Amino acid sequence: MSVAEHVDADDPRLRDYRHLTDAAARRAVEGSEGIFVVEGALALRQLLRSPHRVRSVLSTGARAEAVGHELAAAGVAAGEGTFPHLVAPREVLRDITGFDVHRGILAAADRTPLPAAGEVLDGARRVLVVVGVNDHENIGSLFRNAAALGVDAVLLDDAAADPLYRRSIRVSAGWTMRLPYARGGSPGALPGLLHDHGLRSVALTPAPCAVPVDQAAAQGLLDDPVALLVGAEGPGLPESTLAACDARVRIPMAGEVDSLNVATAMAVVAAFAAARRGWS
Repeated sequence: MSVAEHVDADDPRLRDYRHLTDAAARRAVEGSEGIFVVEGALALRQLLRSPHRVRSVLSTGARAEAVGHELAAAGVAAGEGTFPHLVAPREVLRDITGFDVHRGILAAADRTPLPAAGEVLDGARRVLVVVGVNDHENIGSLFRNAAALGVDAVLLDDAAADPLYRRSIRVSAGWTMRLPYARGGSPGALPGLLHDHGLRSVALTPAPCAVPVDQAAAQGLLDDPVALLVGAEGPGLPESTLAACDARVRIPMAGEVDSLNVATAMAVVAAFAAARRGWS
């Protein structure tokens, strides 16, 4: 079980958790100090299985025992030589973070330096490439779907949102901390980078000229090694990126619906690919 340390609002270690609802303030703090914060027992469990170093865990007294069980299950113990388990009343957590932490568990961690894009792509057989998606919930959903459907790694362009933002982590069920990812630069450079690493680049688009996903799967366009490219909802992938890809794939729509949420679309296409390879 963890060694819990009761603290008050003036404890300097709580600085990591301040103003969690202020996106601009958090970007400044997390960017300058190289940290991030997770919320809830599931996120803590995933953090403990990730490569990121835990700085501290913060919980209410009512959730302290649950923290101890999570740490014990992961084979670690909070205390001297590892990281502190800080305990404070729920109202202190609310005042520090700016919201009512009803899950009662937070943790702060150091960001592991991002690997180079080539490092992530080397040896990868299935890659998700995310271009211009700046919504944190969509990023979280994309990572969760990718992990569930056997994707090895994620490549983000420079405009994509931060996978380690608290909301991204929560929506991903913690998979943004565990699925390898890197930044790959501008959208125009991505297809060439993928080609250099032996990956077929398949762009997801609702355009009528694209190959329907069932036909694409039957033709082997989704077979390994493959990279699925998705763009932001609305603009989609830039035309220059589409033109540089090896194939374009669409999901046929019924009625007047013209497209799906980006994470849902990715899941549909990745599921066709997974079914063809026997869900391995």
